[in-house]
Amino acid sequence: MTLDEATRRLADAGIDNPRAEARLLLAHVLDISRDQTLTAHPTTEQAQNFAGFVVRRTAHEPFAYITGCKEFWSLAFEVGPGVLVPRPDTETLIEEALRVAPDRAAPLKIADLGTGSGAILIAALKEFPNAKGIGFESSPQAFRYASANATRLIGDRAQIRLADWASAEGPFDLIFSNPPYIASAEVESLMPDVADFEPRAALDGGPDGLAAYRDLGEILPKLLASGGHVLLEIGLAQAQSMAALFPGLEMPRIAPDLSGVPRCVILRKP
Repeated sequence: MTLDEATRRLADAGIDNPRAEARLLLAHVLDISRDQTLTAHPTTEQAQNFAGFVVRRTAHEPFAYITGCKEFWSLAFEVGPGVLVPRPDTETLIEEALRVAPDRAAPLKIADLGTGSGAILIAALKEFPNAKGIGFESSPQAFRYASANATRLIGDRAQIRLADWASAEGPFDLIFSNPPYIASAEVESLMPDVADFEPRAALDGGPDGLAAYRDLGEILPKLLASGGHVLLEIGLAQAQSMAALFPGLEMPRIAPDLSGVPRCVILRKP
């Protein structure tokens, strides 16, 4: 399959930026840069692999599942079926953590509730080299990805537990969570790349999208050390609902992502 044919097939399937995606898929198959794809000469086996990847992408399988990798905070994370693909918007949580905890050398104790691929926890530990952290993940598939990523990227400073976040025991200085926050009725209307492939348990936040935050509101005051901070990702139009969900914790602000959308709730224990 040629690049031109791959581009046409991706375009016909409604894939955004089909030429760029075709070149990136070919680059992955050949283990070369995207710039080199215009003059590349794949072997017969490589061309077959490329064609298979294009077929998978025309079915809207997430690009990151096909390549098995997604970049987050300039780190390469292994991902695949059963784990949520890390998004650039989620990097807002790391940016805000660096603001609320400016001492990079502090020996912090960090938790990530619903760690998924481990992206948030591992990125945070990269920024705080004397910190240690625990990621809690109830999905066996996601747990395997998080464990592999932690071992490869951060070593024994990260402990990944196959456990619900209700089993967590504090105190923690920093707590992260990117919980499911899409209203149940809206999940099916998401892009097919998401709705048809990514784990529903990581997306579906109950009838109003706030079920996970209510659960977190019950446990966070017990898990957080005095003076510690929680950083939570939220969805569109959810900012106004947050203040009532976390009694006993201060809410200094809600930080926007790069698009200006309120994305990260910052909570503090007095």
